[in-house]
Amino acid sequence: MPRQLGDLEDAVMTRIWQWNRPVTVREVLEDLQQERSIAYTTVMTVMDNLHQKGWLRREVEGRAYRYTAVSTRAAYSAALMNEAWSQSDNAAAALVAFFGMMSPEQREALQAALRIVRGDGPADGADGQER
Repeated sequence: MPRQLGDLEDAVMTRIWQWNRPVTVREVLEDLQQERSIAYTTVMTVMDNLHQKGWLRREVEGRAYRYTAVSTRAAYSAALMNEAWSQSDNAAAALVAFFGMMSPEQREALQAALRIVRGDGPADGADGQER
């Protein structure tokens, strides 16, 4: 189970997930610099660490690497939820507490997801919208 990403790791991965294409360190750096002062070597180190941890794959292109995400943000979120749930000594109580924290929209998304998993409903997305 992956550990939760750190703040800068999450900022990098968020961009890579959103862009959904191979990216260079320079592209991520330039986007991050719109929000904060950050060095090229810092972004390069973070992306190398994410590669070493298995979050990113990379391919050489010229003198640089192009990085792509190994999995999706949804898969990452699901793994974190599963890890948190598995730490409970009372799984049912943990689920009841979690469901109680959900907004009506989140509960609708959960119901749509359950229909998909069971295969007994229309091909709705997890957000309840038909595709």
